[in-house]
Amino acid sequence: MNDLLLMKFGGTSMGSAERIRVAAAISAEQHRARPVAIVVSAMSKITDLLLDTLKKAEAGDEAALQGNLEKLQTRHLDACRGLLPLSMQEAAAEGIRSLIAEFQRIAGGILMLGERPPRSVDEAVAIGERLSALLIAAHLNAEGTPAEAINAAEIIVTDPVFGNATPLMEPTREKARARLLPLLERRVLPVVTGFNGATLDGRPTTLGRGGSDFSASILAAALDAAELWIWTDVDGIMTADPRLVPEAKVLDEVTYAEAAELAYNGAKVLHPRTLAPLIQKKIPVWSKNSFNLQAPGTRIVPKLKNPAGGARAVTSMSDVVLISMEPGDGELSGAKVMARALEALAEAHAEVLAFTSSSYRQSFCFLIRRDEFNAAMNRLEEDFALELAYGHLKPIEVNNDVGLLAIVGEGMRGTQGLAGRIFTAISRENINIIAIAQGSSELTISVVIRKGDLERAVRAVHRECHLEQWPRT
Repeated sequence: MNDLLLMKFGGTSMGSAERIRVAAAISAEQHRARPVAIVVSAMSKITDLLLDTLKKAEAGDEAALQGNLEKLQTRHLDACRGLLPLSMQEAAAEGIRSLIAEFQRIAGGILMLGERPPRSVDEAVAIGERLSALLIAAHLNAEGTPAEAINAAEIIVTDPVFGNATPLMEPTREKARARLLPLLERRVLPVVTGFNGATLDGRPTTLGRGGSDFSASILAAALDAAELWIWTDVDGIMTADPRLVPEAKVLDEVTYAEAAELAYNGAKVLHPRTLAPLIQKKIPVWSKNSFNLQAPGTRIVPKLKNPAGGARAVTSMSDVVLISMEPGDGELSGAKVMARALEALAEAHAEVLAFTSSSYRQSFCFLIRRDEFNAAMNRLEEDFALELAYGHLKPIEVNNDVGLLAIVGEGMRGTQGLAGRIFTAISRENINIIAIAQGSSELTISVVIRKGDLERAVRAVHRECHLEQWPRT
């Protein structure tokens, strides 16, 4: 299908009846001009509410569970009344109650079991997106734009890694085209849930927190979309977090590689895996602000038209943990310890944000996200139990008081003296650098420092690299 536009609306863009009206108006306007499909997140804070409810169920707290269910129902029924004419409210309200009953059934099973099976969690938390899809589709229909809510479990096929599944693109492409193209050809606007999918044999999965962006890019690639627009609550991709650096500027264009590095290292504009399905087909992406429709946004492209040297943006991440390992004697090869440690992290589904090593002592350290720490540490201690018990490996050290600072830019490649300027700017603030990592592409310089120094370091690097002067050619 020619000129297909796929759009994704995040949680804040779906956070109330008022915001859903705006998202629907954007969708309807584009639908009048070209084929459009949209992907929606749960209403803001709903996924957290669902997860908290499942935790309460696991803990046996039935009163708190019921309280959360009432909050869930009240919020969506209020949105329903704010979005729909009286004649359509009861049918939509019945759909809302049915989905919440489905969630309640799963939560009730967890309450009886006293544990949360990962498969059940994935099935339950996807209810948030299904509720959003129901609401916006009903509103679009009420306003005269034919629309249909679709559960992505019917379309996106994944592996069976519950909580952080990976798409299987060929079966996804077949299902997406079979389910969505007939609707598009009839000028019906598909409203697809973000974040979730299912295995080949139909078991519900999710793509990880923030996975609605990923869902949108998977579908854009599967349907050969002309463009993907991601609607958030910021004006685009910026040179730094404006809460830390008031003079930060919106970048008019960034490359796939720059956007992916920024997302991976803490920038909250995109899910880190969003761009992978789009790169081969070179589908351009726009990051736009549904709260400021006049802002042009940032275009994400394979290659910049007018590249300039130097860094493009600086980002940071505070919810991280630094783990250090060192052989205790000559009985254990440092290289083998590294290899086994990386394998253990992979099996724990923990992503390594930075990795550095010492050649003489054969010690090394790596940075991972805090929410992946428990699984990673359990795996490391299990895999190295004998070496730790007999002293062949020193006790694994953990530092929670650290943060990651990342400087990103295609133009950093081959720019002499840039790393030195960055380190000097940080040292001027009397900030100690704990670890440094830079890939061979020279696209990113990552620095591990004390958590309390992150904000000052971000401002110092932004100032040193003159990032407030963008755009420049």
